[in-house]
Amino acid sequence: MSDRTPERLRVFKTYKLYVGGKFPRSESGRVYEVTTKPSAADAAGKGNWLANAPLSSRKDARDAVVAARKAFGGWSGATAYNRGQVLYRVAEMLEGRREQFVREVAEAEGLSKAKAAAQVDAAIDRWVWYAGWTDKIAQVVGGGNPVAGPFFNLSSPEPTGVVAVLAPQKSSFLGLVSVLAPVIATGNTAVVIASERAPLPALSLGEVLATSDVPGGVVNILSGRTAEIAAPLAAHQDVNAIDLAGADEALAKELEIAAADNLKRVLRPQPVDDWSATPGTDRMTAFLETKTVWHPTGSLGASGSSY
Repeated sequence: MSDRTPERLRVFKTYKLYVGGKFPRSESGRVYEVTTKPSAADAAGKGNWLANAPLSSRKDARDAVVAARKAFGGWSGATAYNRGQVLYRVAEMLEGRREQFVREVAEAEGLSKAKAAAQVDAAIDRWVWYAGWTDKIAQVVGGGNPVAGPFFNLSSPEPTGVVAVLAPQKSSFLGLVSVLAPVIATGNTAVVIASERAPLPALSLGEVLATSDVPGGVVNILSGRTAEIAAPLAAHQDVNAIDLAGADEALAKELEIAAADNLKRVLRPQPVDDWSATPGTDRMTAFLETKTVWHPTGSLGASGSSY
């Protein structure tokens, strides 16, 4: 009797979109091939096949906006402390699936295992970093204002609404986390377009979000042709802001013009040499509105306030 283990067929993963807390295929039924990053020695300029990813349509983009708008009330109304707990849970789940993401990032970006592991570790740490900011950003950008007259004048930040996010093209995971986490940390909901050439880490992130207490619809992840999906999002009347991190100069200009129709907030693409550098608070404040409240203190006399 032979002790040799019989060969078995490999079970290939079917990558799907993440919309409204569910995993649909593209409404169009289309897919496209995702390959490893071609090496410099590859004269043909082709990498090895990895998987077929969904090729999202305009209908998928509209469905994602509907899901994001539906989730906005509950997510923005949650306490900042609760949002921080949820973001920290994402980091916990990513830590448990670290090896999977190391492999996917290495294949997507043509990195060694050690360099890919550093990218994944930095992405996990970034979730923790933003989890800690959820209940502190209001103290940084809000507060009491000195005004003349018997009034309290208080300013506080509030989320903008539904934000379309074009993920960076080259940094498939750390860059993605760096643009997504600040959007949802501040109470917005997001429609994310994954890196066109390397969407697999982003699509796998959807599986982590689904099991990390993130309410369905808070994050929606689409894959496909960036320009094709971004155009209807930039023109969509129910999208309040757009982050153009993953757009080239020509596409960014086109999308910015479309976004002006309903006065969307637009975060223009900026060159980033190192996504692992400390990000600061700019990406959080980019999608916050300031609400200012006046309240009378009562009449003021020689002894001060009537209170």
